[in-house]
Amino acid sequence: MAERHQEYQYLDLLKDILKNCERKKVHNVKVGTKNVFGRQIRFDLSKGFPLLTTKDNNVHIWDEWGYKKYLEKISKLKTKALSMDEYLGKIRTDNKFAKVYGELGPVYGVQWRKWKTSDGRVVDQLKWAIERLRLNPERRHYLVSAWNPEFIYEMAASREKAQVLPPCHTFFHFYVANGRLSCQLYQRSADMFLGVPFNIASYALLTLIIAHVTGYKPGFFVHTFGDAHIYDNHVAQVKEQLKRKPHKFPKIRLNSKIKDIDNLKFEDIELIEYKPYPPIKGEVAVVGGFS
Repeated sequence: MAERHQEYQYLDLLKDILKNCERKKVHNVKVGTKNVFGRQIRFDLSKGFPLLTTKDNNVHIWDEWGYKKYLEKISKLKTKALSMDEYLGKIRTDNKFAKVYGELGPVYGVQWRKWKTSDGRVVDQLKWAIERLRLNPERRHYLVSAWNPEFIYEMAASREKAQVLPPCHTFFHFYVANGRLSCQLYQRSADMFLGVPFNIASYALLTLIIAHVTGYKPGFFVHTFGDAHIYDNHVAQVKEQLKRKPHKFPKIRLNSKIKDIDNLKFEDIELIEYKPYPPIKGEVAVVGGFS
């Protein structure tokens, strides 16, 4: 009997939400959600790269949050606001504009690699994890956190210092056994239709990269969810996606010469044999914000 395609774990979770959901309102937006709490899926990275085939690529996952923050800033000035397309074009071509209006606050990258401590140091959590995994793979505390209360909404000193959105993927944990490196992500809030396919791919790729630079074979990517939800205006799209039979997962090839994560470039990553279905579009809900 042929082994069941790993993508069905994601598709089965969509079915689970449609069937067993609770209904919730969403802060600061009109659309509601169908929710379940506490779920988990896992992908064996030795059997392919879990870039979902039943959906599209070319995702601009943070555009709307950047634009929302831009509109908040520009509303205080006597200046006509740019359209979304004009804003994105200027972000790509004007570094000075991007520095002022493209920042999302101290989000993931800052916390992972430049966590400021109370004694004035700056901690690079990711580099620490890489170094320790090489030296002592049997230890159990190689965890990287993005959840820093100093920058979470009402706990932040001011609106200006707060993150535009509290980290949805809050921390990830590395584990080594039998020469294979695995990673588990805890995601507190999961937009299953638009966001999660991107999260699966990005953390699977991170796991492959960390295994590569530490000298281990790829293990599992384990994705643990807190609040997993489908927005009401995505239900029709989800049902369309569920009609599709997954194609074979692609593979990732990393430049064998790269041993330091800071030397890794986009060109060092090759996606092989990816055959997705046509796009299924959905409108993102720009959630979050102070009460």
